[in-house]
Amino acid sequence: MVVKRVALGLAATAAAGLVYSAGYEVRSYRLRRFDVPVLAPGSRPLRVLHVSDLHLTPGHRGRAAWVRRLAALEPDLVVNTGDNLSHRDAIPTVLDALGPLLDLPGVFVFGSNDYFAPRPKNPARYLLPLERIRRQNARDHADAVDLPWKELRDELSSAGWLDLTNTFGSLTVDGRRLAFAGVDDPHLNRDRLGDVAGPAADADLAIGVAHAPYQRVLDAFHRDGYQLLLAGHTHGGQLCVPGYGALVTNCDLDTARVKGVSRHPRVGGAGAAWMHVSAGLGTSPYARVRFACPPEATLLTLTGER
Repeated sequence: MVVKRVALGLAATAAAGLVYSAGYEVRSYRLRRFDVPVLAPGSRPLRVLHVSDLHLTPGHRGRAAWVRRLAALEPDLVVNTGDNLSHRDAIPTVLDALGPLLDLPGVFVFGSNDYFAPRPKNPARYLLPLERIRRQNARDHADAVDLPWKELRDELSSAGWLDLTNTFGSLTVDGRRLAFAGVDDPHLNRDRLGDVAGPAADADLAIGVAHAPYQRVLDAFHRDGYQLLLAGHTHGGQLCVPGYGALVTNCDLDTARVKGVSRHPRVGGAGAAWMHVSAGLGTSPYARVRFACPPEATLLTLTGER
């Protein structure tokens, strides 16, 4: 059973309120904590910091400072599920935000907003059928300004973080061998699951990582034996209805699992993987509003199965 232990704000406001930008900043960042019983029985805990969807511009100094302070949590592992950028000059801001976290073991994948600069669009388009959204996004990206994702990739890799773009790898973290598989952004149809292998039999834990939690990717990770699945992209629905929840997910995941910890397949059962979808820390600079869904990062404490 997953345990939601506490929702803390390093700079918090009311949980269900309107969060909006004043100038460049969205100011209501929260740390969420969950216990997830995914390790072998009797295992000592492993602490995983999951960050996603920073959407940073050069003006986001407050957001960068908040992310830097997450290093004080002393996680064993950092997982970054993409959409770090919202401006071509934001690389220094991203590196400043991640600064002390880069000294820790980490893995990453990229999302569409690491590759392409955001453009003005009608926020109501996210209420359209998913295939129409994706066709419109494809037209937008054909004319979009490319972002310096290669520079960001090189900086993260040179710090020792593992690039999981359509590949797999492993890290030894706190004396445990962790096997990883990752894909490029499924929202752009860049995922290549044929390049992803099943985890080694001697791995203590197998983790699948993607930016957008599309069902085909989650199904493939589960089929290949990955026990913990991590993704972002959804912004938790971004505009939610208090007492009801998210209206959309911007992918084919159901709204009941738009953020937080759940199981995949959804029906659960002993063989289901654990999944965490981050609601993320930012928004597009052209839609700087979140309602009933504050920006967040998450500390997952992985524990032994009960």
